[in-house]
Amino acid sequence: MLDAVTNPHDKFFKESFSQLEVAQDFLRYYLPADVTALFDLTTLTLYKDSFVDPELQEHFSDLLYEVRLQDGGEAHIYVLFEHKSYPEPYTALQVLRYMVKIWDYTQRQGLQFSPIFPVVLYHGTVAWHRPPNFQAMLPMPAPLKPYMPEFRYWLCDLSQYADSDLKGAAWLQVGLLMLKYIFRDELTERLPEIAQLLRTLSNEQTGLAYVEAVLRYLVAAASGRLDEHVIHATIAETFEAGGETMGTLAQQWLERGKQEGLQQGLQQGLQQGLQQGLQQGLQQGKQEGLQQGLQQGLATKAREDVLTVLGLRFGALPLEIVQPLSRLDDVACLTALHKEAVLTPSIQAFIAYLHEMGIA
Repeated sequence: MLDAVTNPHDKFFKESFSQLEVAQDFLRYYLPADVTALFDLTTLTLYKDSFVDPELQEHFSDLLYEVRLQDGGEAHIYVLFEHKSYPEPYTALQVLRYMVKIWDYTQRQGLQFSPIFPVVLYHGTVAWHRPPNFQAMLPMPAPLKPYMPEFRYWLCDLSQYADSDLKGAAWLQVGLLMLKYIFRDELTERLPEIAQLLRTLSNEQTGLAYVEAVLRYLVAAASGRLDEHVIHATIAETFEAGGETMGTLAQQWLERGKQEGLQQGLQQGLQQGLQQGLQQGLQQGKQEGLQQGLQQGLATKAREDVLTVLGLRFGALPLEIVQPLSRLDDVACLTALHKEAVLTPSIQAFIAYLHEMGIA
């Protein structure tokens, strides 16, 4: 199983929202106003422990912040960030699991329980249709509801925000724009705007590390969606105005991101035994060919896994499922479909999920 940091989206999410300025701005502008009013954001502190289950680390990351209340009391509010690239059917259960782990840890330390405010940041290309409250997962007669856990998480769905509605300082705007467009063809159009925001950050000594993280993520995660020559030309045009040193640094960071993306593809291919993709890439003799071959191999294996699980559970599959899956080569999307195939109660529910994802 891959560690979460080998996933470029999770890695960038953590690099961005581990920045205190980014987290403070996000809480200030993107939470319900009455909730934000409770917080003394000057006391915001990143909590070092992670509560993600080891078996989920390939797909999910979490960040936990601690903040005191405005009234000066001793109570704390834990703000739990959970990052998603695709609509997950059991997000409420996953968040509940993290919350219980935090309270369990608090009990073992002999500390007083504190409220937890769970935040799910979603940056997929389709709107999030999953209900944010836990009891919606449990169809039940009304008399049983008082005996079932109930809570809701706060969802920030970037697909529902216009660029003009993205608030906060350049640090946060860059992070949100990158997450919003990393899966979209419009990334090419938005790249100059993002580069200009990065240019302002490069004037700050503390901003250089974040500029590097953004550029590495841009190349590692957008390879195959965005022409590499376009990336280099846009960054060169923007950063060379800052002098030869800054322009050279920017190009070095882009190259480092390219190498990270290549290494990630190699590691995934080798760990999952996809020799077909590896051989195809090696024969082409180019990094682009290697990445493409690995991606195809990963997609083939992931697609077979989905179809195998569905076939074992429900028998012969209708063309309504087989045909759209045969055209799908997005590994992350196929991974989400594999989990849905394991958990879906019926073949009709799985087809409905395909429509919800915009696949069928």
